Amino acid sequence: MLSRLTRPQALAACAVPLVALLGTAAFAPLPFSVAQPGMTANVLGDNKGTPVITIQGAPTRPTSGQLRMTTIEATNPDTRVSLGDVLDAWFATDRAVMPHDSVYPSGKSTREIEEHNTEQMEQSQDAATAAALRYLHLSASDVKVTLRLADVGGPSAGLLFSLGIVDKLDGDGSGGDLTGGRVVAGTGTIEADGSVGAVGGVGLKTQAARRDGATVFLVPKDECSDATSELPKGLRLVPVTTLEGAVGALKALESGKGTVPSC
Repeated sequence: MLSRLTRPQALAACAVPLVALLGTAAFAPLPFSVAQPGMTANVLGDNKGTPVITIQGAPTRPTSGQLRMTTIEATNPDTRVSLGDVLDAWFATDRAVMPHDSVYPSGKSTREIEEHNTEQMEQSQDAATAAALRYLHLSASDVKVTLRLADVGGPSAGLLFSLGIVDKLDGDGSGGDLTGGRVVAGTGTIEADGSVGAVGGVGLKTQAARRDGATVFLVPKDECSDATSELPKGLRLVPVTTLEGAVGALKALESGKGTVPSC
């Protein structure tokens, strides 16, 4: 036999499973990662005592200014991210909630992910070298470029690697530096033909760049909207689609002549 519940009793009965559900969700692992601004590194200089770019087979030039590649730091692949973690990060300006699979390949162990990121970095370095030498009309048979950057994986430093090689070999082509003495930061993948691709996490990377002194940030054009959403004060965005375009924008910025694209 069923008895009729009063309205307060009904609400109380409904509240019990809802509270239980929220309580379970608060402690259950969720398919997200929490990310924050990571380290940056000047590709024109040293990283942990080792030159990032070493060139043999062609004369190099001294450089001023900096070209800083940027990173994000995300929770480890096997870290349990709870509802509380997500809510805390959601309202923080220096953290972001990202789908786990957008940060790490799904179905892979931590070791497999590390190997995957290392492989991507190596491929990015090869493509960056090929793109820079192609832009400068130099042969890989005569010029050997070695790139070393400890504790960083993935392909997002490709554009900055290429720019660093160009700056060390040719600068702005007229005896000056690509940076114009500035601290220039950026992100973007690179292909051997010089095309620049999107990377993700640009909002956090702009924060890392400004924190470390950058006043200019090179961003893949397709990610302009993400970069402008929480752009740090004092940081100028320059959208790029190719290595040639990035070099041209830096030259225009340095000389004050020509057009510097903006988001």
